[in-house]
Amino acid sequence: MVKKMRAAVTRRPDAAYSIEEVDLAEPKEDEVLVKIVASGLCHTDEFGKQIGLPMPLVLGHEGAGIIEKKGENVEGFEVGDHVVFSFATCGHCRSCISGMPAYCENFNRINFGGTGVDGATKLFQNGKGLSMFFGQSSFAQYSTVNARNIVKVDKDVDLSIVAPFGCGIQTETGAVLNAIKPNIEDSIAIFGCGAVGMSAIMAAKVAGCRQIVSVGGNAKSLELAKELGATDTVNRKELAEGVTIAEAVQEISGGGVNYAIDTSGNGNMIMNAIKSTAYHGTIVVLSPTGVLENLDVGADILMMTRTLKACYEGDSNPQIFIPRLVQLYREGKFPVDRIIAKYNFEDIEQARIDSGKGRVIKAVVVMDGQR
Repeated sequence: MVKKMRAAVTRRPDAAYSIEEVDLAEPKEDEVLVKIVASGLCHTDEFGKQIGLPMPLVLGHEGAGIIEKKGENVEGFEVGDHVVFSFATCGHCRSCISGMPAYCENFNRINFGGTGVDGATKLFQNGKGLSMFFGQSSFAQYSTVNARNIVKVDKDVDLSIVAPFGCGIQTETGAVLNAIKPNIEDSIAIFGCGAVGMSAIMAAKVAGCRQIVSVGGNAKSLELAKELGATDTVNRKELAEGVTIAEAVQEISGGGVNYAIDTSGNGNMIMNAIKSTAYHGTIVVLSPTGVLENLDVGADILMMTRTLKACYEGDSNPQIFIPRLVQLYREGKFPVDRIIAKYNFEDIEQARIDSGKGRVIKAVVVMDGQR
């Protein structure tokens, strides 16, 4: 049997989202059928358009909703449970077994391969398969997803607020709280003022960092960054002539920060992030970039005993980390609602445009007029 529903279909990398009727496969023994309540928009969705997935494609990978049906082998979940989606995993590789699902050895195939975890698509139109994304394709009214993809949350939590925890919010927050684990004596610089950067600022405040420097180019966003926890800001568009971003951070921090996190994926920003750290500093990169043409490994890394590292999905185990974030939000320590702008599902293309132009920090679409 199949369920008919509406989904935002992408037919070309440069095309607008098109709301169309599609068919969704019923859940298998290890899957659940979830009625989507909300889904965050993330830069990774735009990336998904460009990586060669067969079109048509249904994107969306920050879904949240309510379980309507479950497979006979699904344990720990019941019909009616509220859940947040996260990335898909194989569940049997060394990383998955050792509690590091963010580094699942089959991550790219499962999440960027156009199918569900089982290697088959769940989406069809006129009898032909549509490509999936992150094993969920949450830009739709429903999703059939492997039970490993979902995390149960309390029913009184607003799903439109916690939906983005599954990827973008988890990525940066985890980079701080899981990957580098700063202490109260440490200073940190966050490069970029989007949803990922703002999440890092809030996480650094939770960690108690003594100095949190927000680096960006939008005065309004930098002001919000201070409200969310930044102790200092650097507006890259207002630097004195001849002063680099790294030099500005070095001056503010009295010789360099202990940690720098880049959320931009821009080579120049990454180089400034590297040079903004103190001796024995650590730099974490979260977005893909090209070749760093001006990187002198000897001078910039080795002689400064710096560490340059990558971090995927916040080094997190979603089953453990997402409930932790939800609890921080409930306690008022992680005010992620301050960065979220909600749109009706029918307005998903406008949400995409507004996100791309920096009009909103984190766009979330809500289904069926639930906004």
